[in-house]
Amino acid sequence: MRTGANYLGNGECEFTVWSPTLNSVAVQILTPQKQVIPLKPHREGYWQTKVNDVYPDTLYRYVLDGENAFADPASQYQPEGVHGPSQVVDPQFNWTDDNWTGVPLESMIFYELHVGTFTPEGTFTAIIPRLAELRELGINAIELMPIAQFPGDTHIEPTLAYRNWGYDGVYPFAVQNSYGTPADLKELVNACHQYGIAVVLDVVYNHFGPEGNYMGQFAPYFTKTYKTPWGNAMNFDDAHSQGVRHYFIQNALYWLGEFHIDALRLDAIQAIYDLGAKHFLWELAEAIHSFSQNANRKRYLIAESDLNNPQIIRPAELGGYGLDAQWSDDFHHALHALLTGDRQGYYQDFGQYAQLAKAYQDTFVYDWQYAPHRKRFHGISCRDRPPSQFSVCIQNHDQIGNQMKGDRLWERISFEGLKLAAGAVLLSPYLPLLFMGEEYGETAPFMYFVSHSDPDLIQAVRAGRKEEFEAFHYDEDPPDPESAETFLRCKLNWQLRNEGKHKVLLDWYRQLIDWRKTHPALLTQDRNSIQATSDEDKQIVIVRRASESSQVIFALNFNQSPITVTLPIEGTGHKRLDSADAQWAGFGSQAPDNLLVGQQLQLQPNSLVLYELD
Repeated sequence: MRTGANYLGNGECEFTVWSPTLNSVAVQILTPQKQVIPLKPHREGYWQTKVNDVYPDTLYRYVLDGENAFADPASQYQPEGVHGPSQVVDPQFNWTDDNWTGVPLESMIFYELHVGTFTPEGTFTAIIPRLAELRELGINAIELMPIAQFPGDTHIEPTLAYRNWGYDGVYPFAVQNSYGTPADLKELVNACHQYGIAVVLDVVYNHFGPEGNYMGQFAPYFTKTYKTPWGNAMNFDDAHSQGVRHYFIQNALYWLGEFHIDALRLDAIQAIYDLGAKHFLWELAEAIHSFSQNANRKRYLIAESDLNNPQIIRPAELGGYGLDAQWSDDFHHALHALLTGDRQGYYQDFGQYAQLAKAYQDTFVYDWQYAPHRKRFHGISCRDRPPSQFSVCIQNHDQIGNQMKGDRLWERISFEGLKLAAGAVLLSPYLPLLFMGEEYGETAPFMYFVSHSDPDLIQAVRAGRKEEFEAFHYDEDPPDPESAETFLRCKLNWQLRNEGKHKVLLDWYRQLIDWRKTHPALLTQDRNSIQATSDEDKQIVIVRRASESSQVIFALNFNQSPITVTLPIEGTGHKRLDSADAQWAGFGSQAPDNLLVGQQLQLQPNSLVLYELD
């Protein structure tokens, strides 16, 4: 069963909805004139009918048990927002990406962006003129924060009406109306593929947003068995759960098939509770892999998880769920703590140079060690999985937004520290993720922002945001998430990328990405080819990476003063990258161009130097 309004052409539309506990369901056609047409019951709680003289752009609702009418849970477009009717969509689109074969996961360099703040217009199509610059930088995968329809105050100016990170979506099949139409999203994906850029879509299968959430009126989408930060959990293993599982699997296939999306990033999978014999994620991975086998290219599933559990990405034959990759927060936390000195909240578990060295070699810093912040043992070893199954970053929407004022690293650390951070991520063996504007040192914050119509909900969000920062012991309240000014301050300043040190930083990122893409030692994915050591006194981490034909070694100096070290090399090393060079607006390099065995090396404060070894 394909739920939703499936337009068949020639004015014929098939309406299907899952409502296993209702006695009757009818579709209410709102244009050009109101008519109510009963749906016929089918197996497993589905209702369906075909209606003639229904064309694209027709508005409709479902009438449940002859009483209240609601939008379609599988609505493909909500032109009037979360409280309005659904709209029939014509799926036809003139795709020109027939020759697109995708980007292999192990080669992806992700660029996470929020559609509403990435450009002044805040739309899908406004992204397209920026693709050339992203491609020139070396980006080959953009990751869109969630675009499922979320609420907004429709009584104000349209460009400000909808302000949300996207994780409050309530119609997973409907593209956010303030970002554009389904055809606009397809136009963006089509353009990305012309530029050789894959598209990753962030989807939320662990909860629905609090406003406009009418799903419970239709079916048991929720269970009281488990609680989440957002209320009752999604029903993945209770009575009637097969319909919920099918709903989300169908949603994943909808984005991959109908919109040619290349990969899905699954939000906070630790909040997807399923104690059944076959976990929902396992079933989802099977469906996606089957879809890929019947298509012309591979599609991927990437999980956000704080579990430090490789079972998520192990193949099913090894007892895993079979997802393709997962985020790894430990690398970010270890690097962030060293760069900023933060030790509050979850950063109290980090701050040692040996932890960053461990993150380079083992991925998880916590692989069944006691974590003071969690007050328990955490994680398990993932050394049986290749580094290309893990994505790392130094900035993303959460880690910036989790700063009370949404400050980016540009506001928090030195210019030398920014270059050091970039090198640490892009020279790692993992899949790197950049957050929009990071590459040139964007100064605009990325704060948490929402727009709700319920005054009680607005106050609850404000109180919840304040409570969230209590663990970090801030002295003041966070910016008002409901304020339009909060949203507007988060818009990118694109002109910065051509100015002063911002341009230098952009060129540094471009150089690092080029090295990452071309040097054999940095392309190797064998865990045994990576060695990392640290010195707590000198505040450095040294990483060696090797392939059959080449080796590189790089030192990360987090010290605020120059230090002298001896790199463990055999033969001669030839300097290839040095963030302290005048070319990169540094203090001036003191590192020799050619390094001999046992030769001492002076590193400038907060710098990175890389040598290629004979």
